[in-house]
Amino acid sequence: MRVFLLAAAFSTLMTACTATSGNGPKGTTGFDPAQLAKTDIDRVADSHRREAFASLRLLAEKLYRRNPREWRKSSAASAEAALGRLFDPRYAWRLPEFGGKSGVDMIAAGLREDYAGDRVAALIGGLGGMLHAAFEERSEFFFTDDLNPQKLYNSARNVEIAAWKLSQARDAGGRLLLLSNEMNPEHNLSFEREFGKLIGNLDLLTTLIADKTHRGVAKAVQSVASFVFLPVATLK
Repeated sequence: MRVFLLAAAFSTLMTACTATSGNGPKGTTGFDPAQLAKTDIDRVADSHRREAFASLRLLAEKLYRRNPREWRKSSAASAEAALGRLFDPRYAWRLPEFGGKSGVDMIAAGLREDYAGDRVAALIGGLGGMLHAAFEERSEFFFTDDLNPQKLYNSARNVEIAAWKLSQARDAGGRLLLLSNEMNPEHNLSFEREFGKLIGNLDLLTTLIADKTHRGVAKAVQSVASFVFLPVATLK
């Protein structure tokens, strides 16, 4: 397992280095002076953050595709417009219709039967707000910045819980509140794979940050029947 983690970390680092020192618009090699203020682990964190939010956007696209009624609940003219608004950095994952809720509170609200708003926006917006908090509300990292491995670990477990609740949440008539994986006529587990990718991303970064900072991580053990979202934003 440790060999796998080190190999994955090296691969992520190479991706980050390529992205920051790749070819310019005319095929010339460019250099960003900001890279001088970054350590290798900062570049790895940058890469993991980009990949995490890319996975989140892909999940949102897939959910809107399978549940078009959800974006129609909003004022958006299309699924693309709803996506653009949801991922607009000016809102910082706090859309007005969320009523002040964010993070895990918004995830839970969107998966309740009595929620009348856009469930995809609530679920993805909640996950986005949680990840934003786990990454200390930063879009990139420098040598003076620190990440809390416990926040990253809790976020990974919360993604697992959200994925499970998404597959189980139903209305009084037994219908799924949101369609995701298709089991008939043939299995389509693309949602499960993307959630798994996001969880693996966060778990690997947790290990790397914990090793760097020499900080322990308290592991949570929960049964499926008692899944409870773990705190992220309130952790210090």
